[in-house]
Amino acid sequence: MPGQQIVRRGAALLVGPVIALFVVLAGAPAYAEDGGIAHVESTGDGIRILVDVPSGSQVDLAGVTATLDGTALDASASHTTSESAVRRTTVLAIDTSNSMRKQGRFEAAQKAASTYLDTVPDDVEVGIVTFDSTVDVALEPTTDRAAARTVIDGLSLQRNTLLYDGIIAATDVAGDSGQRSMLLLSDGADAGSTASIEDAVAAIKDAGTRVTIVGLDLAEDQLTPLRTIADSGKGEVITSSGAALAAAFAEQAEALADQVLVTAPLPDGFSAKVATVEVSLPTSDGTAVVARSLATIEAASTPGAAAPLPTIADPDTGFTAPGWLLWVGVGVFAVGLVSVAVLLVPAKPAPMSIADRVTAYSTRVTGVEDLARRSSSSKPQADPVLDQAKAAAAEILQRNSALNDRMTRRLTAAGSEFKPSEWLLLHIGAVLAGGVVGLLLGQGSIVLGLLFMLVGFALPPFYLRFMAGRRKRAFDAALPEVLQLLSGALSAGLSLAQAVDTVVREGPEPIASEFKRVLVEARIGVSIEDAFEGVAQRFESKDFGWAVMAIRIQRQVGGNLAELLTTVASTMRERQYLRRHVRALSAEGRLSAIILCALPILFALFLFLTNREFLHPLVADIRGWILLGFGVLWMTIGSFLMSRMVRVEA
Repeated sequence: MPGQQIVRRGAALLVGPVIALFVVLAGAPAYAEDGGIAHVESTGDGIRILVDVPSGSQVDLAGVTATLDGTALDASASHTTSESAVRRTTVLAIDTSNSMRKQGRFEAAQKAASTYLDTVPDDVEVGIVTFDSTVDVALEPTTDRAAARTVIDGLSLQRNTLLYDGIIAATDVAGDSGQRSMLLLSDGADAGSTASIEDAVAAIKDAGTRVTIVGLDLAEDQLTPLRTIADSGKGEVITSSGAALAAAFAEQAEALADQVLVTAPLPDGFSAKVATVEVSLPTSDGTAVVARSLATIEAASTPGAAAPLPTIADPDTGFTAPGWLLWVGVGVFAVGLVSVAVLLVPAKPAPMSIADRVTAYSTRVTGVEDLARRSSSSKPQADPVLDQAKAAAAEILQRNSALNDRMTRRLTAAGSEFKPSEWLLLHIGAVLAGGVVGLLLGQGSIVLGLLFMLVGFALPPFYLRFMAGRRKRAFDAALPEVLQLLSGALSAGLSLAQAVDTVVREGPEPIASEFKRVLVEARIGVSIEDAFEGVAQRFESKDFGWAVMAIRIQRQVGGNLAELLTTVASTMRERQYLRRHVRALSAEGRLSAIILCALPILFALFLFLTNREFLHPLVADIRGWILLGFGVLWMTIGSFLMSRMVRVEA
């Protein structure tokens, strides 16, 4: 009997607590899936609490209860579907690396982002940050959905994945007030970021930004760093594929639409920055959504406007010039430079009448003076400003005789009608115009402006060398025929001066104009052999130098000059044939050298025009400048060696 009593007493002790627990549970409400405290802020005398409500929960806003550090609040609740007293900001951080091109991921990402914009409440400000080889803040947070869709539709792919740098940029864009969240989409690990994962985690914690990451077709080892980042932002990692991506983004937007705003007066004397907040929302099925968190109480935020407003200048600050006015000024300056260059170009001389030609070839000085007087009277009046500029340039050249002589020789070799003072003004104008073009193309970049100024400085001398070389080749090509023409004129009984005059009237350029100069020099006392020697020196023509030597010897010792010139012309034709033959045989090597030397420059220009950010590290880092320096050095050495290898003297 005593044993039975002991058993009965033990059973009563066990059954009593069980019954009591059953009564407590039966009398208490059943709890649904817990909600979350998304954001807490203080208005000074009141408190605002954003509560995340599980999807599908039908909450009774009138039955809301809330406590703050255990103190009951006189709370009221409202939906945030269309507007909220709390500023809400979401930044879409989108991976735009080339790997997104696979399996239609990029198109799925654009569609998902558009779905998010269609679903997210109107008061939520949405910003867009993209990351590939660079991080680009494509759109600052705004409620302008049209602008956001334009940015999404215009996204493009590039190499690399600066994931951590993109996360830090997105936290900065989200700001520091109101509820801040980031929705990040990526299909791979970080590649090339200057920041580390620790830097990204620290930035998220400091900013207090909630981070939700959507991983596209990622392996388990790739999800580990993403979970670390999401945990630091009290968010989650969602794995998805291209087909389900739009649904995942729509679910995140609907979570914002389901949020409930709870407001209540603050208890007297409450001034804590961190407190335990608990909110309970009953549901229609008798359960309750309970959200509880140790939250940081932030300062009150102000929601953004429904649309971005234009910036209006303060009338007290005076006139504010619009941005386009700068480019108009630059364009006007460029037009002015072009106009000056056009004015500097000499006008074509008027055609001479038969009487003028007779007068020009006559020996009467008075006739030449009359012709000069008539020519000067027929010229249009020059611009006084332009005359002053020419006079200033002429004074500079007069003080620098070496520069004046060098410029005169180059202009003469190129057959240019410009005077040295005019060419100096054009050279200065080319430098300034190059700087203007560089600033326009580089959108104000000083480096590009200086680079184009160097190009403007190098182009005029290059043009003169090009024209001089072209003129020299034309002289050498026509020389055998001219010597044959001289030989024929001499055989017909004309003197050497008359034969030269025949070339002036019937010969090709530039020999006709040079032989005309020979006649003019002969008329003022220079021997015709010395005048011919000057032509050979100006054109650096060995062939014509031999012809002049033959003429000089014949004039000293006598002989048949016509036959001698015929022999020299025949020899020159053979030499030209040999040169053309050598040039044809070496064409492959010369073309290879041109391609090898031009390819790096052309490819760099292509990248500058199509993918300028790819070249950014070369100018943004000292190591890039070192690489550029070595590249230019070896390109110069290689170009010099190849030019020597393919050059064949004939």
